[in-house]
Amino acid sequence: MSELTERLKQLPKGQRVYKLQALPTLLAESSQVNRLYTLLTNFDFIEAKVSELGTQSLIEDYNLALNSDITSSQKTLKPIADSLTLIRDAFELSVYILEQDKKQLAAQLLGRLSCFEIPEIKEMLEVAKQRQISPWLYLLTPSLIPPGSQLQRTILENSPVLAMVVTPNGKQIISSSFDKNFQVWNLDTGKKVRTFTGHSKPVQALAVTPNGKQIISGSFDSTIKVWDLKTGEELLTFTGHSKPIQALAFTPDGEYVVSGSEYRSIKVWEIKTGKILFTLTGHTNSINAVAVTPDSKWVISGSRDKTVKVWNLKTGKEFLTFKGHTFWVRTVAVTPDSKWVISGSSDRTLKVWELKTGEEIFSFKCHRGSIETVAVTPDGKWIFAGSSENNIQVLDSKTGEKLFTLKGHTGLVTSIALTPNSKQLISSSFDRTVKIWDLQIEKQLLKSKGHSDRVKSIAVTKNRAISSSSDTTIKIWNLQTGEEIYTINGHDRNIPTVAVTSDEKRIVSAGSWDKNIKVWNLQTGEELLTITGHSSCVQAVAVTPDGKRVISGSWDKPLSVWDLETREKFCTFKSNTKMNTSVALTLDGRLISASSENTGIVTSIVFTPNGNLVIFALSDKTLQIWSLETKQKIFSLVGHTDWVEAVAVTPDGNWVISGSRDTTLKVWDLETFKELFTLTGHTDTVTGVAVTLDGKRVVSVSLDNTLKVWDLERREAIASFIAESALWCCAIAPDGVTIVAGEASGRVHFLRLEEI
Repeated sequence: MSELTERLKQLPKGQRVYKLQALPTLLAESSQVNRLYTLLTNFDFIEAKVSELGTQSLIEDYNLALNSDITSSQKTLKPIADSLTLIRDAFELSVYILEQDKKQLAAQLLGRLSCFEIPEIKEMLEVAKQRQISPWLYLLTPSLIPPGSQLQRTILENSPVLAMVVTPNGKQIISSSFDKNFQVWNLDTGKKVRTFTGHSKPVQALAVTPNGKQIISGSFDSTIKVWDLKTGEELLTFTGHSKPIQALAFTPDGEYVVSGSEYRSIKVWEIKTGKILFTLTGHTNSINAVAVTPDSKWVISGSRDKTVKVWNLKTGKEFLTFKGHTFWVRTVAVTPDSKWVISGSSDRTLKVWELKTGEEIFSFKCHRGSIETVAVTPDGKWIFAGSSENNIQVLDSKTGEKLFTLKGHTGLVTSIALTPNSKQLISSSFDRTVKIWDLQIEKQLLKSKGHSDRVKSIAVTKNRAISSSSDTTIKIWNLQTGEEIYTINGHDRNIPTVAVTSDEKRIVSAGSWDKNIKVWNLQTGEELLTITGHSSCVQAVAVTPDGKRVISGSWDKPLSVWDLETREKFCTFKSNTKMNTSVALTLDGRLISASSENTGIVTSIVFTPNGNLVIFALSDKTLQIWSLETKQKIFSLVGHTDWVEAVAVTPDGNWVISGSRDTTLKVWDLETFKELFTLTGHTDTVTGVAVTLDGKRVVSVSLDNTLKVWDLERREAIASFIAESALWCCAIAPDGVTIVAGEASGRVHFLRLEEI
């Protein structure tokens, strides 16, 4: 341990600020750099610094060390600089999680750094494991985004982000969400600077004056407000639109602001007085986007009427209409030389137009989803397109060639903006985040393991985990190490569910859009057979205990039973009036199905271990208990205040645990049909619930990004893990301590509950 570490530890607690004010002296000689390196890879120091001063203070220490003349100039110190850079970048990626829970420090470091074979980092991680208070969740594999990726930092909002802009000096980010307010954030630290309140409905559009002194906000309340960025004072309110404001853009001189409304109209306002200069009419549907050319001559608008229009800013007259999109125009941008207009549409195309002639120059189909927002570099060479597909494509503006893709969001991308130096891209999303990307890194050094889209279902055997995803793949994993064994491709689109036969030799999967059921060899991944016959999306499958038949639930309503040997339909149950999204079987293979008496959509089904009762989780906020022998409803469990999304039964058959959109888990007694207690702690929909074989603990996952382990006797959460995006499913291995969870990002997390 270094002399500086010892000196810091000897300070009284009140003085233990851990601010490396001695850095200039320490770096006077190369030998001192080694001491500093030892300090900055010491977990005791790191933990104390994060606990007392926060993660950002620690990041500043790394920056000071990396920016010193000695560290940056001496080639012999490059390995030290590289290691410190990795650790710093890991903290940059983890800030928003550690701000929620500092106890996640060890899990975050392990999840991001254990893939690097650097002795000092390995040693730091081993110390981190030993320092944890039992019980805690340990990641078996580095399944978080590693340092060295394009993603630099994430800022977490309270609700889906509707709009985002960057100030002209590149120092601040402004974002708005569904909470009616908008925030100003420090771009370098991710810290909130100020919150602006005043609108009565959510803010849909934002713009900043070219001099960076004022913010303009447009809201669903149909008003536009002008604010002083420095003081937060509301300066003016513009009233003139009768419908929600969808888009805003400033003229380059900052004297006028252009607004687009849901009521087909575009208005040009004088910023100082709020006077309307022009009302531009001509579109036949809502205005989704507006832009002003850098030469201040033209206003560009995109509309739900599928057209792009060019207006003369001096006269207010329509100049040209661009026709070519086959669905709503969602976004528009202009190249820096004012020659080209770029438009993105719900028809999944990005088009480049000659401004003066309206000629379509290029048309790119770069996304499978709607193109929601576009931006272009100051030199006009790169185009950025954000989509409902949750990612951002970077394209060559001359050829349309896809250069690289920025992946990290798990919801529709609502806005993108470049910093003035074009080194960073900022993006916002419905996933409640604003993300900062490094454009100087075109490819990740290391890729996170998992699917490329949402993990929908997980099944577990004694030594394997099987996950299915919206990316059309099934992955088979080693349950003990979390290593991927192989990937199965075969379905056309989304795979909502997988099951495993009791002999652990076959996988059964459902393809929701190709309407097929497929059976695979678990050991080799070979496709054994395909079952066809459904006329709509297949949402669920279950296999009989003898492995001879499979039951499927589909949007075409009937539950169908298929013979796995002959591929023939054994029988069909037509009593359902609601679409079936989940099915299950008793231990002796009898079918469980929802009946016409159900008042909601079935979201999850489980049966009691003795096979006598079946419990349905429903969208009508209830759980229904049915007798399997009489096929009659016995009781309805009422208590949740929103959809029940997940349900599990303890192995002894005494208790039912349910998870709901109301963010709670409820525990019910199956003998008395009474609610025993409620577990609170999640802040969003509980999407998955699993029970350990001893019946003592429950694992839950949620759209709030968290996984929690609950002790049913103590009625409290005893351990938690925060992922980088919403968690959709979970399973517990027979050993009771290995947990597998699927994330909206596509990552599959393998965790172990460590206890001393």
